[in-house]
Amino acid sequence: MAAMMCNLETDNERRTSSFSIINALSSAGILKTAKCQTISQNSLKRASTATLREIFDNYASLNVDGVKYMTDEDFVIKYLGLLPETNYNKESLHLLCGVLDQSKEGRISFSEFQSFEGLLCVPDALYKTAFQLFDTNGNGSVSFDEFAAIISKTTLHQNLPFNFESESDFIKLYFGKEKNRQITYSEFSQFLHDFHDEYAVVAFKAKDKEGNGFISVADFEEIMMSIKSHLLTDQVKANLSAIAKAGPNGNQVSYAYFVAFISLLSNTELIKRVYLNSTQGSRTEAVTKDEFLFSAQMMSQVTPLEVDILFQIVQHLHSEAKILYEDFASLAPEQYMKQVTRRLTEIKAVSKPEDRGVGMAILESVYRFALGSIAGATGATAVYPIDLVKTRMQNQRTGSYGELMYRNSIDCFKKVLRHEGVSGLYRGLVPQLMGVAPEKAIKLTMNDLARDKLRQANGGHLPLWAECVAGGCGGASQVMFTNPLEIVKIRLQVAGEIAGGAKISAMSVVKELGFFGLYKGSRACFLRDVPFSAIYFPAYAHLKPAFADENGYNSPLSLLTAGAIAGMPAASLVTPADVIKTRLQVVARAGQTTYSGVLDAARKIYAEEGFAAFWKGAVARMCRSSPQFGVTLVTYEVLQRMLYVDFGGSRPSGSTSESLAVAAVSQNPDHVGGFQVARPIFAGVESKFGLLLPRFSHS
Repeated sequence: MAAMMCNLETDNERRTSSFSIINALSSAGILKTAKCQTISQNSLKRASTATLREIFDNYASLNVDGVKYMTDEDFVIKYLGLLPETNYNKESLHLLCGVLDQSKEGRISFSEFQSFEGLLCVPDALYKTAFQLFDTNGNGSVSFDEFAAIISKTTLHQNLPFNFESESDFIKLYFGKEKNRQITYSEFSQFLHDFHDEYAVVAFKAKDKEGNGFISVADFEEIMMSIKSHLLTDQVKANLSAIAKAGPNGNQVSYAYFVAFISLLSNTELIKRVYLNSTQGSRTEAVTKDEFLFSAQMMSQVTPLEVDILFQIVQHLHSEAKILYEDFASLAPEQYMKQVTRRLTEIKAVSKPEDRGVGMAILESVYRFALGSIAGATGATAVYPIDLVKTRMQNQRTGSYGELMYRNSIDCFKKVLRHEGVSGLYRGLVPQLMGVAPEKAIKLTMNDLARDKLRQANGGHLPLWAECVAGGCGGASQVMFTNPLEIVKIRLQVAGEIAGGAKISAMSVVKELGFFGLYKGSRACFLRDVPFSAIYFPAYAHLKPAFADENGYNSPLSLLTAGAIAGMPAASLVTPADVIKTRLQVVARAGQTTYSGVLDAARKIYAEEGFAAFWKGAVARMCRSSPQFGVTLVTYEVLQRMLYVDFGGSRPSGSTSESLAVAAVSQNPDHVGGFQVARPIFAGVESKFGLLLPRFSHS
C-alpha cells in the first residue's frame, strides 16, 4: 500500500509528496452495512453528547461571542494529527476542514462536529466524506469547477496532468455539454469511481504516442507507480518491470494487458472468493491455474488474461505454479480498517523481520510462555469440576473386587456436590494451578516454536505432517510438568471418596512420593499427551479458518468453538492411555488390583474389566478437555491481540481481518464513537480514488 500520510517524509525533494484524504475501502469497494453496524454498535459505541461536548471544548480554541469553535488547525493538526505542526500545507488544511465546515464560515461549530461524528458511522462514510470534500460551497451538489479545482490541487495531477479539454467527452457525459450541470451525491460517487480508471486510460494514451495500442514496460511501470501505486504491495512494486516483461509481449505492454492488470489488482476480494470457491472454503489448499480458471468462469467474470497475470505474479514472487490463500498477502495491500481490536499495549520490538536475532527469538518465547501460563490457568479453572468427575470415574473399579460408587458421570457430580459440597468439586485445584501454568505455557510455546521452525524449513509453507510433529513436540515437552502435577491432583481428587478418611494435602502427597515417585506413570502420560497434541493443534489450525468471517477474522467465540471442536477427537482417542495413567498414579485401596507398569496395567484392566474399561470417563474427559483447551486457546490468542508485541516472527492467523487496513482506530484516546474511525477515513482515498493532497508547504 502507498505510504499513509502519517509517515513523515524526510527527503526534501519529496516534502511536497502526498498524504491520503480518505482511507480507502477494500478494492472491491465494500463496507457492508452489517460491518458498519458492528463497528458503531459494538467496538465503536457512539459517545454521548456530553462526552463529545467535553472533547470539543478541550480542542476548540476560538471563542466568538461566548461560543466555542474549532479552527482548521484545532481539528486537523491537534485533534486528528493529520498534518505536521509546522510547515504544513495551508491549502490542504482548509480543504480537509471543508468536509466539516458545511456553513463555510472558516470555523467548525459543535453541531458540525457532532454531525460529522454520525456521518462516520454510516455504511458509505468514505463516499460521503469525499463528496463533502468536493462540495466546497456546501449546496449539496458538485459542479465541474468545484471538481476541477480540487483535482488540480492533487500531487497526482501535478505529476501526470489530466487534460480536461482533450478528455472532454468523458467530462461531458457527467457534467453536460457546457459543463454546467451540478451532479448529486449518488451520481458523484459513480463519477469519482470512473474518473480514476479514466485517469489511467488517459495516461496510457499519452504514452502510446504512435497509437498502436502498446506502451513500453518502463512507461507501464511509471503509470502504475504514479496512478495505481495504492494497488501495489512492496513485493509487486519491486518486481513490477520483471512481471510485465513476463507477459505475452515481452518488452511491450498492450492495452488489454494494462486494463487486465489493473482490474485484477482492483478486485482482489473477488479473486479471493474465486479461490475459496475452488477449494470449498479451505484456506490451505493449493489451486492450479486450470482449477482457478474453472472456478472463475463459474462464479464471476474474471477473464482468462487476468488469471494469466495472477499466476505470472505468483510464479515470479513465490516460484510456484499453484496459488495458496496466503499468497494474496503479497498480491494486494491491506485496505481500509482491520477488525477493531482494542489493545492494552502494542510494542514493535524490531523495525523489520530482518532485524530479528537470537535475542528476540528468546524474548518472544518468554512472552509466549507468560501468556500461555495465564491462559492455562484460566482454562484449568473453568473446567476443573469436570476433571474431578473424570478422574473418579476412571478410578472406579468394576471387577470382582471393586464396588460401584457412581452409576455415571452425572451421578458422580451429584454425589460429590451432596457429600462434599461445592469445595469438593475443586479438590486439588491449587496445586493444579501451580503446575498447569508452566505446563500449558510450555506446550503452547513449543508448538508455536516448532511450527515456526518447520515453516521456515519448508519454504514458508507448513504441511500437515509438520503440524502434527510440532503438536507432538508441544505434548512431549509438557510431561515434565504434567506428571508431577497430575499425580498430586489425582490423589487429592479421590481422597474424598472415603468417608471419614484422613485429610491429605498436596505437600503430604509430595513428601510421600518423593522426587522419582512424582514421575510414576510418566510413560502413560507420554502415550496420552504426544498423540493428543499431534491431533489437537493441527485440527485447531484447520478449524480456525472455517469459523472465521468472510475477511478471515476470528472472533473470540469462533476461536472458542474451533478449540472446543478440535479437542473432541483429541481427548476421546487418547482415553485408554489416560485410564492407564490414572490407575498407575492412584493409591490402590485394600482389595483393589495393583499395577507395576503400562503393559501390566493394560493386561489386568482388560482381563478383569474388559475392553470397555479403557474408555471409562471418555465422555467426562471429552467434556473437560474440549472446553478447557477451547478456553485456553481463546485466552492465549486474545491476550496476544490485547498485549501485542511484534518480535518480527509470526502472529496468530485470524487475528485481523484480511481485507481491512492497519490504522483502524486512532491512537488519540479522545477519538471516541464514530470519531475513532475519523483518522482512518481521512487517511486516504489513495486505495480507492488515488486523490492525494500535498502534506507540506511548498515553501
